[in-house]
Amino acid sequence: MPYFFFFLLGLAAGSFLNCLIYRLETGGNFLKGRSFCPHCKHTLNWQDLIPILSFVFLRGRCRYCQKKISIQYPLLELFTGMIFVLVLWHFGLGFGLIFGFFISSLLIIIFVYDLKHYIIPDSIVFTAIIIAAIFNFKLLNFASALGAAGFFLIIVLVSRGKWMGVGDIKLAFLMGLMLGFPGILVALFLAFSVGAIIGTGLMIFGKKTIKSEVPFGPFLVGGTFIALFWGEAIAQWYLQFTLF
Repeated sequence: MPYFFFFLLGLAAGSFLNCLIYRLETGGNFLKGRSFCPHCKHTLNWQDLIPILSFVFLRGRCRYCQKKISIQYPLLELFTGMIFVLVLWHFGLGFGLIFGFFISSLLIIIFVYDLKHYIIPDSIVFTAIIIAAIFNFKLLNFASALGAAGFFLIIVLVSRGKWMGVGDIKLAFLMGLMLGFPGILVALFLAFSVGAIIGTGLMIFGKKTIKSEVPFGPFLVGGTFIALFWGEAIAQWYLQFTLF
């Protein structure tokens, strides 16, 4: 029952995150105003805002103007629900659960925003850094944060910003605060590996060229989630092959 409850909570949180992302994109107020259709601007009623179900019942179209609703909305709601379940499984019922919900929500915003706009918003990443520093401050984590940020800073300087952006430096610092060592290594290894595979695939299928810009934030966020939940197991699995 706790897992089901927090899955539903995650669905609701995902709906709220969709709203935050839209208002972040448009410069709207985070705290004021009701949700509305981005096409016809009609204010949405409660039956239009039920996570997942409203999208299904409305067949992916606005009730008022019949324009298509972005698939981002139900996918983000479902993904957030799944992440909340994993956060509960990892942290258990306790103080850490609050930290897990807040930080995972901010990471999800970074994932979607960078994927859509190729930029990591400072307001979100700095808020996440402050939360991570307050809830999870350890000297090893801080050293990991400095090491990860320094690594990305070198890449940015060497490439003159062509390979990585300044936002990735800030996100790497956040990852170090969250994961510590060796979790940060697992996250970075996964991010670079998956990023290379997907980037190569996009070039093979003609979607991108070698000079095309590909947002790296989503890969870093994905690596962070995997390292947070399964990083220790992955590290132990890897070490058993290197030690014998």
